[in-house]
Amino acid sequence: MTPDQLQQAVRDGQIDTVVVCMTDLQGRLIGKRLTARFFVDTGFAPQMFCDYLLATDMEMTLVDGFEASSWSRGYGDLALVPDMNTLRAVPWLPGTAIVLADVTDQHGKPLAHSPRQILKHQLDRLAALGVEADMAAEYEFYLFNMSFEEARAVGYRALKPASWYPQDGHVFQSSKDEPVIRRIRNLMDQADIPIEGSKAEWSAGQQEINLQYCEALEMADRLALYKNGCKEIAQQNNQAVSFMAKLDDSLAGSSFHIHLSLRDRVNGRAVFLDEQRPLAMSRAFEHFLAGALEHAPAATYFWAPYINSYRRFRAGTFAPTRIAWSVDNRTTSFRVLGSGRSLRFECRVPGADVNPYLAFAALLAAGLAGLEAQLSLPPAFNGDCYQSGVPSIPVSLPAALAQLESSTVFGTAFGVDVIRHYLHCGRWEWAQSEAGVTDWERIRYFERV
Repeated sequence: MTPDQLQQAVRDGQIDTVVVCMTDLQGRLIGKRLTARFFVDTGFAPQMFCDYLLATDMEMTLVDGFEASSWSRGYGDLALVPDMNTLRAVPWLPGTAIVLADVTDQHGKPLAHSPRQILKHQLDRLAALGVEADMAAEYEFYLFNMSFEEARAVGYRALKPASWYPQDGHVFQSSKDEPVIRRIRNLMDQADIPIEGSKAEWSAGQQEINLQYCEALEMADRLALYKNGCKEIAQQNNQAVSFMAKLDDSLAGSSFHIHLSLRDRVNGRAVFLDEQRPLAMSRAFEHFLAGALEHAPAATYFWAPYINSYRRFRAGTFAPTRIAWSVDNRTTSFRVLGSGRSLRFECRVPGADVNPYLAFAALLAAGLAGLEAQLSLPPAFNGDCYQSGVPSIPVSLPAALAQLESSTVFGTAFGVDVIRHYLHCGRWEWAQSEAGVTDWERIRYFERV
């Protein structure tokens, strides 16, 4: 939807509400609902918010210790500056349009630690090399035949998944899920978030809906809107969805596999393709993939940001545990696939709990480091990577944070202040988990210690 189309829709009474929003550190949409008339009459003006919204945890706790936002700094304002290129109608919400915003301080200076700005900075670095990134991600989630309120009422135990048996690819099961999954597919299409298709994933109730490949920032925007939209559409259907990386030990984890390729900004040439070289992989492809491998440990925090994220990394589950690349081998962390202009690689490390802007930015930063240093790509892995001696992905949140802290590549790519911001966020998350008493502990120790 263009600004002119919005103004006409407001005059016609078709749109009465505009949601102006950003993503927080966790990737959730945070914003205001404005009357559409006010939004138009004020010239799509920036909206002011308290800066603590980029310095909280999942519980919206006012976390001490952030340099950019704190009691000592007075918790001032930040500005949400609407990016009108992201404006679209929301077909599942009556009379509503939504626009994503860039985040600045009160003087219009972009906030370097805002997730969308971090991704834009990596894309600017690519642009300086005359290159653009096309990306996509495969979001997996679980669908439940109960509402979010009902799930909470039972303490998220005895949940009712949409199926009761493993269902990977089962057409009959996906037919049973169509009342809500079809709505998601079609309504996303109407919201200019083009969908390829959907399928039942492995575990009972697990789903996958794939978005069409596009330019990286546009894809991250679509993914942020899509994830929020899935929850809203499910709620309207008296159902719930969960994007937790690992819901239960007995269930498959939910992933966020990232697909990436590069193209020339001028002529659209596929930068990763060279038909004269082995596997048709250009030298630029090899350098970029080598960087992704080399710096994967430091990037892992942005691909696995919570305690639960690391439950997903289990051998024999199609979630990776070791850092290697392959040609179409799902036991490795990175998989080369496609041919011709579709030649690309897939990063299989991230889970469905990521912030898409941060996950994309981390992969680009790692790849750019390999491209700039012209790193050599090790041989492709063949066989069962789970059973190999290949170096492993960081096995815990503290291990991933230690890798990030020691990385000069990420300090340079994101900025030292930005890295400190996210290290503090991760350490707070770890400290909160250490302070809590879990159901596992009660079951294991209540009677027997």
